[in-house]
Amino acid sequence: MHKRLLLVAYHFPPVQGSTGVTRTLAFAKYLRESDWEVTILTVHPRAYASERAENLALVPDYVHVERAWALDARRHLAIRERYPLLLAVPDRWQSWIAGGLWRARKIVQRWRPHVVLSTYPIASAHCIGYGIHRMFGLPWIADFRDPMAQEGYPPEPLIHRAYQSIERRVFSHAARVVVTTSGTEQLYVSRFPSYPRTAIRVIANGFDEEMFPSRPVSRQDREPGRPLRILHSGLLYSDERNPEALFAALAELRTEGNLVDGEVEFRFRASGNEEQYAPVVRSLGLTACVQLLPPIPYREALEEMQAVDALLLMQASNCNQQIPAKLYEYLYAQRPILALTDPAGDTAALLRQLGAGNVAPLDDKQAIKALLREFLRELRQDGAFVVPRARVQQFSRRDLTRSLAALLDEVVSEAAVQPAGA
Repeated sequence: MHKRLLLVAYHFPPVQGSTGVTRTLAFAKYLRESDWEVTILTVHPRAYASERAENLALVPDYVHVERAWALDARRHLAIRERYPLLLAVPDRWQSWIAGGLWRARKIVQRWRPHVVLSTYPIASAHCIGYGIHRMFGLPWIADFRDPMAQEGYPPEPLIHRAYQSIERRVFSHAARVVVTTSGTEQLYVSRFPSYPRTAIRVIANGFDEEMFPSRPVSRQDREPGRPLRILHSGLLYSDERNPEALFAALAELRTEGNLVDGEVEFRFRASGNEEQYAPVVRSLGLTACVQLLPPIPYREALEEMQAVDALLLMQASNCNQQIPAKLYEYLYAQRPILALTDPAGDTAALLRQLGAGNVAPLDDKQAIKALLREFLRELRQDGAFVVPRARVQQFSRRDLTRSLAALLDEVVSEAAVQPAGA
């Protein structure tokens, strides 16, 4: 192999709880098939709030991983749970910038990469990518798994200004910008009109079929007499994925006799905020039909998606230019999808494009009730729509990584220079 990529990413195994890690991991795995060798520059595991040692087994032996010194300001630098905001600009892991650049110098001198790619939503990764570009002249690609500075986000003015500054650096210096949705593409086209539109590329999130069980659970394999199971797999957030309108709808359906204890079970796996939502579940009398379950290893989580009767997706309207990475795994799992999201957003648009129309706004209790009545009826009659596997295959991470490889080849061809340090 003669082409070498230095990939700067905060999220990488053994981190637990982030779907973003699967995008970076897939790039690292499958770029090899396009003659690209990858070194990952990431953080020391101490920087992660949650990790699982077994997640390291997901990383192939041929992917080299370099870990830079890093601290989490909230956990390592706080006194009585308080710390100066300056220690968290642009994010709580800003210590990684110095550690990452120090480690990058050694990598570049020894390994001589051709391109550096950094991936957000940890903003300090783009600071490192920019620093490597400036220090060594490497062409830089900036990957945005989510849009960065948005109206009201981040809420702290100092951090919001830092995000805007990083975006300006990206669109002044990056050879390419990669985004995951057309909505984010349009956002940046309008925000930075002088940046070449053809240099912004959409490479969607996707699924990695190698991670799934080879034989999914069929309806015939399921234990007889058990309740219908509807699963939400992953984190809940008070702003972006707040389940309280859903809980209120379930409580009213139960009171009206449309939801019977023991017939339907809503599972929330690894919500991350059990202490916030457990009292709500109890106060509404939903403990018999709503379960808040602990995290499990990634492969087991994928297996669980294939073993339930339906999958629940939640996303607020303030994320309309994003599509949760989890959706693509849901699609591959071949189960009906109940989507509580803004019908005007990118997520709903993708579902409509694929023929899946079970959508209601996340914060609209009455719309959720109406959708649930119909969706549960379809599930009981085994008539709920599942997107055909042939239509889902376009989101294979292996195929999407080929698009990234073609983009990398373009950048190297345009640079037409020797590798750094030569």
